[in-house]
Amino acid sequence: MIQEKYRECIEACISCMNACNYCYVSSLKEYELAMLRDCIRLDRECAEICAFTAEALSRSTLFAKELCELCAKACEACAEECSKHGHQHCKDCADACLRCAEICRKMSAAAA
Repeated sequence: MIQEKYRECIEACISCMNACNYCYVSSLKEYELAMLRDCIRLDRECAEICAFTAEALSRSTLFAKELCELCAKACEACAEECSKHGHQHCKDCADACLRCAEICRKMSAAAA
């Protein structure tokens, strides 16, 4: 059962993971692949961190504060990179990352 106090953060992490994975796959199909190299790398990194954070929170991890801090940092870095590109999948990913980062920052502060 998902811990109610983590529900919003878990949902944001899963949504962000999905947006990052979609951006990753879509970026691989673009013609300017070299220009998207950092975006692709950060999409994968952020998706993995979001997935792990969501899983750990669903188990009521003792490391919620630290994981949410890390997740927020990864999401912010991914959003910054994605916002450099004009593709819709990059814009959508940046939006999901910023939302997740904001929620993770709140969770991290609450877990302190």
